[in-house]
Amino acid sequence: MIEILLAHIQQKVTLNQTDKVLLSAYFTPKKIRKKQYLLQQGDVCKSMAFVAKGLLRTYNIDDSGQQHMSIFGWEGWWLSDFNSFLNSEPAVFDIDAIEDSELLLISREDYEKITIAIPIMDRYFRILYQNSLVTKEKRLMSNITHTAEEKYLHLVKSNPELIARVSQNLIASYLGLAPETISRIKKSHARNK
Repeated sequence: MIEILLAHIQQKVTLNQTDKVLLSAYFTPKKIRKKQYLLQQGDVCKSMAFVAKGLLRTYNIDDSGQQHMSIFGWEGWWLSDFNSFLNSEPAVFDIDAIEDSELLLISREDYEKITIAIPIMDRYFRILYQNSLVTKEKRLMSNITHTAEEKYLHLVKSNPELIARVSQNLIASYLGLAPETISRIKKSHARNK
């Protein structure tokens, strides 16, 4: 699994051989089954997870029982409740597996150590955070400015593999739409083809 993480890191920054050897000491492999929790709302998030294989979701359930999808995390993604991880506060998100998954976990303490022991990792994580911020800003603007149909079609175009791997109900929750709206959009596009 560490080879998958190393390849991902190498897409963003250059690691020397010593860095590669050191890195493996900071990560703990973990396998979780479909529907198994990595984190539950209210617990303190003790690690960030790199998804080497599989698919997970990060979501919140509000007081009325409504589920609100935050993100999907598949191969090459990092997942955590970052506020909880960084500030040791109770998590506001649940994270569970949509598919059987293989993860590499890093604790808060090791996260701090890794950025000192391997300085290029500080840059790597900064690049990830910047990309994450840009993605979240784009998603926010899309939610504000695009129609339901535009949001769905953009997701289909940009992430066709995700559409194939995730149920319509989860896609609807992620887009902030009712499942019936997704069905209507799909039927409309099938007729127009």
